[in-house]
Amino acid sequence: MLKLVPGPVEAGGISLNNHLLLAAGILGTTGASLSRVLSEGAGGVVTKSIGPLPFEGHPGPCLVPVEGGLLNAMGLPNPSMEFLDELMLLAGKPVIVSIFGGSPSEFATVAGWFSGKVRAVELNLSCPHAAGYGASLGSDPVLVEECTRAVARSGVPTWVKLTPNVTDIREIGRAAERGGASALVAINTVKAMRISVGLRRPVLGNRMGGLSGRAVFPVAVRCVYELYEACSIPIIGCGGISSADDVLEMMMAGATAVEIGTAVMDDISVFTRIKRDLYSPDGEPADTIVGCAHD
Repeated sequence: MLKLVPGPVEAGGISLNNHLLLAAGILGTTGASLSRVLSEGAGGVVTKSIGPLPFEGHPGPCLVPVEGGLLNAMGLPNPSMEFLDELMLLAGKPVIVSIFGGSPSEFATVAGWFSGKVRAVELNLSCPHAAGYGASLGSDPVLVEECTRAVARSGVPTWVKLTPNVTDIREIGRAAERGGASALVAINTVKAMRISVGLRRPVLGNRMGGLSGRAVFPVAVRCVYELYEACSIPIIGCGGISSADDVLEMMMAGATAVEIGTAVMDDISVFTRIKRDLYSPDGEPADTIVGCAHD
């Protein structure tokens, strides 16, 4: 099996311990849970999305297992500025904070709270189930460019998480790049829903939500592949990754590193397991793999 040489990874303006990051929204609400994921072998962690005001989120049910993945409609619950206290446990560690806002100025304000306290910020311009936030902004290339620029002008490495729920993700990626993004993260969840036949109503409290897990992996690979050809900044692959082969496939499509989310819910040791299968002292350099499917 193809393996990579282990070692630090440069991605999107920051240094990571390896190619594997925790995705936003999974075990990212406390400093203790983020520290645990790092101890389990993650090369970096992304926090829960933090916004300008505290949110309680949508009414339940908010998380429903489905064949091939999970449906969720959390509604961006977060403690807002109080989350700064959680970062005290993580000083000097590879932490990226996910942020959201309803306008460029709100994104800039929230990013400013974390300046000098994290290695990068990840703009959530892709959540499919929070009206006025996430994909509501992330489907408009003008707003994507403006929100990205508002944060990037501060000098903090700025990652932009993209929604697959658009006609052409390449257009959105190029807009983020024009705004000064350091990296693109592809993808967030796919807008979806299920209906309970017995109850005759949607299974989620919010009716519609986002699908994650194995079912979206081919969608994520396609998006990474398209963005690699359309943009010149690094891409972080995200969506349905649960094995070393998945990581390699994402990298061949064009990803510099990957984020893992839903798989963590089944196996907290997924990072250790993938590292064991992915790396070897006599492995290949990663730069010979990234984007090789385009040759």
